[in-house]
Amino acid sequence: MDVASVSAYGQRESMEYDVAIVGGGPAGLSAAVRLKQRAAETGAEISVCVLEKGSEIGAHILSGAVMDPRALNELIPSWKERGAPLDVEVTEDKFLFLTETGSKSVPAWALPDNFKNHGNYVISLANVTRWLGQQAESLGVDMFPGFPAAEILYSDDASVKGVATGNLGIGKEGQPTRNFQLGMELHAKYTLFCEGARGNLGRQLNDIFKLREGVDPQVYGIGIKELWEVDPSKHKPGLVMHTAGWPLENDTYGGSFLYHMDNNQVVVGFVVGLGYTNPYLSPFEEFQRYKTHPAIRAVFEGGKRVSYGARAISAGGLLSLPKLVFPGGALVGDDAGFLNASRIKGSHAAIKTGMLAAEAAFDAVQAGRQADELTAYPESFKTSWLHSELHGARNFKQWMSKGLYLGTLMVGVEQKLLGGNVPWTLHHQHSDHEMLKPASQCKPILYPKPDGKLTFDRLSSVFISNTNHEENQPAHLILKDASVPIAVNLQTYAGPETRFCPAGVYEFVKTDANEDRLQINAQNCVHCKTCDIKDPTQNIVWVTPEGGGGPNYPNM
Repeated sequence: MDVASVSAYGQRESMEYDVAIVGGGPAGLSAAVRLKQRAAETGAEISVCVLEKGSEIGAHILSGAVMDPRALNELIPSWKERGAPLDVEVTEDKFLFLTETGSKSVPAWALPDNFKNHGNYVISLANVTRWLGQQAESLGVDMFPGFPAAEILYSDDASVKGVATGNLGIGKEGQPTRNFQLGMELHAKYTLFCEGARGNLGRQLNDIFKLREGVDPQVYGIGIKELWEVDPSKHKPGLVMHTAGWPLENDTYGGSFLYHMDNNQVVVGFVVGLGYTNPYLSPFEEFQRYKTHPAIRAVFEGGKRVSYGARAISAGGLLSLPKLVFPGGALVGDDAGFLNASRIKGSHAAIKTGMLAAEAAFDAVQAGRQADELTAYPESFKTSWLHSELHGARNFKQWMSKGLYLGTLMVGVEQKLLGGNVPWTLHHQHSDHEMLKPASQCKPILYPKPDGKLTFDRLSSVFISNTNHEENQPAHLILKDASVPIAVNLQTYAGPETRFCPAGVYEFVKTDANEDRLQINAQNCVHCKTCDIKDPTQNIVWVTPEGGGGPNYPNM
């Protein structure tokens, strides 16, 4: 180990790698696997490490998920023989438009291709990620779960030279405790950032290198999900169902997914676009209300809820992608925004972009280069099938943001009649945090109380997400200005953070002087990043907590 720079708490040690990867999700692990595959194919040597903030690989992975295996076929053609957990092939697609009491099914012949899943698999992306981690480790990748990358390191020429992990054992007041451990620096010729949607370091890189200049604002959704064990008589392995409409108003983007896995398990989730305008809207409560619909509740009556989670989704698509590369590194997967919102799929895009970034990094390292821009990565993306797929779906979110009926009509025209080959392009005009209207202009929404059988409250939900944080650590949810939540958010927007957070992190309480105060219950945080995205004043900043904290998702 080499002696590295002096931090606020002392002199950190460092480790040297050819490629350092931040994030042990599908993108990061696919990049790691491909780097080692290339080394084996060419007889070269390349050192690779993966840093993952979760307590184990897969702990923080949450997705629907129906997986298109196209990219996995390219990465590991023998995935089936190697025991990849893709076991339930899609057998049937359903799409329902819901009203408060009724539903209308779209005939199979009328479904556009983006809602057809023949050849895809109902999976737990957390379990697929765990399997990918095993593949990477078997190839010689150094894996560091429980070690979040908390700081970007720069060389004298301002290129990225690696990252530093967070310190352990810092008390709430910012002072080292007796359990203190200094973070480690990982230096690399190239660093790939694969943190998922709204990555903490990715956001910094966007600002520092001005990667978002000239592109549409990134827009997001929040996906909230539950895993259920249902009555075997109601279980249909491989059934994939999506809905639109109730309980959301027609001008609010969103919808549901309900996928039948194996072992009598069903995953159900709800996605709400974070561009909604009514500050009284609660995505969590809308999800709970959705489950009471007659067409939905029958699946779960007599069943048992097993797990819960939530995660933000980058939904801007092709037009919202930033510049992917900068001196010394690249943004990969959902850290850049590679997700096809029209298909509700991103794992295949994460795997593919991980492979493309790995190819560029491997060739650069073998050519003796370091810390330049991996221009081969965005160039290869532009000629890939993934670019073609995202180009055909580039208008989806924009149309659907114009309302359910117009959006459905125009998506049908573009996708069903024209196959995505249209001469027009729509653009995102605003970031999600700009969209809330003052509470005085909006109607409060009265949500029913949970019954504890089909519908639930936030705290009981967080409990079954296995979320845990060391309580004696600085809060990882930072307020730039402590006066803003009361002076602006509560006064103007009726305190929307108490509703857009799906984990009960934020609550307004009264002081002894009967004044309002925002209380932040950071230990409840499931790392969904919604507050960082939707806060109308952009006063809340999500930073990396101590390693291993957060949810621990089983089979999610």
